[in-house]
Amino acid sequence: MPEAPKNVSEHGERKALEFIEEVTSNADEVQKRVLGEILSRSANVEYLRRHGLNGQIDRLTFKKVVPVVGYEDLKPDIDRIANGDTSPILCSQPISEFLTSSGTSGGERKLMPTIEEELERRSLLYSLLMPVMNQFVPGLDEGKGMYLLFIKSEAKTPGGLVARPVLTSFYKSSHFKNRPHDPYTNYTSPNDTILCPDSYQSMYSQLLCGLYQNTEVLRVGAVFASGFIRAIKFLEKHWLLLCNDIRTGTLDPKITDPSVREAVMKILEPNPKLADFIEAECSKDSWRGIIKRLWPNTKYIDVIVTGTMSQYIPTLDYYSNSLPLICTMYASSECYFGLNLNPLSKPSEVAYTLMPIMCYYEFLPVNRKKDFTEDSFSKPVSLEEKESHDLVDLVDVKLGQEYELVVTTYAGLYRYRVGDILRVVGFKNKAPQFKFVCRKNVVLSIDSDKTDEVELQNAVKTAADHLLSFDASLTEYTSYADTSTIPGHYVLYWEISHSDRAAAIPPSVFEDCCFSVEEALNSVYRQGRVSDKSIGPLEIKIVEGGTFDKLMDYALSQGASINQYKAPRCVKYAPIVELLNSRVVANYFSPKCPKWVPGHKQWCNQS
Repeated sequence: MPEAPKNVSEHGERKALEFIEEVTSNADEVQKRVLGEILSRSANVEYLRRHGLNGQIDRLTFKKVVPVVGYEDLKPDIDRIANGDTSPILCSQPISEFLTSSGTSGGERKLMPTIEEELERRSLLYSLLMPVMNQFVPGLDEGKGMYLLFIKSEAKTPGGLVARPVLTSFYKSSHFKNRPHDPYTNYTSPNDTILCPDSYQSMYSQLLCGLYQNTEVLRVGAVFASGFIRAIKFLEKHWLLLCNDIRTGTLDPKITDPSVREAVMKILEPNPKLADFIEAECSKDSWRGIIKRLWPNTKYIDVIVTGTMSQYIPTLDYYSNSLPLICTMYASSECYFGLNLNPLSKPSEVAYTLMPIMCYYEFLPVNRKKDFTEDSFSKPVSLEEKESHDLVDLVDVKLGQEYELVVTTYAGLYRYRVGDILRVVGFKNKAPQFKFVCRKNVVLSIDSDKTDEVELQNAVKTAADHLLSFDASLTEYTSYADTSTIPGHYVLYWEISHSDRAAAIPPSVFEDCCFSVEEALNSVYRQGRVSDKSIGPLEIKIVEGGTFDKLMDYALSQGASINQYKAPRCVKYAPIVELLNSRVVANYFSPKCPKWVPGHKQWCNQS
């Protein structure tokens, strides 16, 4: 086994590519070693002993006695750790912090345990990205990347452990802040601008630095497509201020963070010619191709556009004149998983090769019920799952089959269901390559929010109670993630029935309904609305009576079975959205932001 490269400059691209070749060629042997290491270290942890694993490290015994679990199964143990129990409950090594997952549990964030050593594994995966990329787009070491990266709020659990998103954890770590010089991680944004907790100051200063160094920029990006588009919209709103700073070599007074001001002023000098150029481009009638116009040497955009982020592809194409959209890595709060070894593939063809060194993988085969509702309305998949003893190992998955990902990690998750549905589309040596199909049960998503059908149903039911005093009721509803506006927002289509004596319903009541839905949604959604400004106000569109009958008629005309048809709770298919919009008689928006308190200990039992 070759030594894993710590960074590209230390071991060189060739070493990194050899490492990928070696671990994918010996995928099963690596997986066996990984599981053995995890179980050897965890021999005395309470969780494994509770389930009857008493120091055994073989796969057969592990699969026989350790159950496949979801978050709710682990929550009592996680709550104990969050509340200060330092005994080896899930992991023999100390839990260094919790990573807050954007997937929700009972409407709130999940807490994923992690250990200090995981930062090294994440850094390893990052170190492999550019050696892969440079095979397809050479010369990236001759310029800079304009990556718009941000931290989010964090909190402490009652036991004193930090709880924060995985990327916030990484950006605040010494692995990121004190990373050795590497031409491939040469960014236009100084660390202090990335680490600024004020989202306005962070965005403004990063864009300013990126514009000032515009000809040096060879690639641009953010984590999610939605975040990058928000940056372009921010630029549309603030380009005059940015141009003034570049022209005069000064920094706008709204940027008050001392470390940000100091970092930016080390870069910024008066450049009237550049300011004139930016002003001329931004003042044109059309912003089509603005990314390529302002950053003329840009070769690609590095953002996640798989899964729900695919809805932003047309907008990115408009602003970039269809620059390549690159998805480099597959990761989650539970663990970092794999790489896209063919980064120039179309977004619809992106496949990730899971690196066997990151964790121990298993796969639960799923059969999606194929019907009109799923194919044409893009309803979340309905899954028929096989029993847990049918889980297969990494090298035993079948081409074309779909699976739910199950992982065992170094940080204390054992046979944990991640909730991602993946399809096998190829192989790199012995390691399978997967296309991300969907997040299990998610119906709506704009940014990092994930709203499932049960949560939406409960929120709508609560809101619809506002209609009862007017002798009216909600007959039927569906939803739509509208990304034609930036930020995007949730749309609910409501069909209302009235009694003969019903009074007219004032607009304020429907606005209250909008707000009630938002108040009932999870904290990830509410943070997006209140703090990140990544989600716009929720909208309710009232449709004519009989609209959902028309919807069913259309479904039947396209081949749906009348016996199996039920109104979809989410729509994406353009003809269906058009049908619904053609029958809208009124629309209302949430009049204010829902409540969200940063650092609220919503995930912990108070003891």
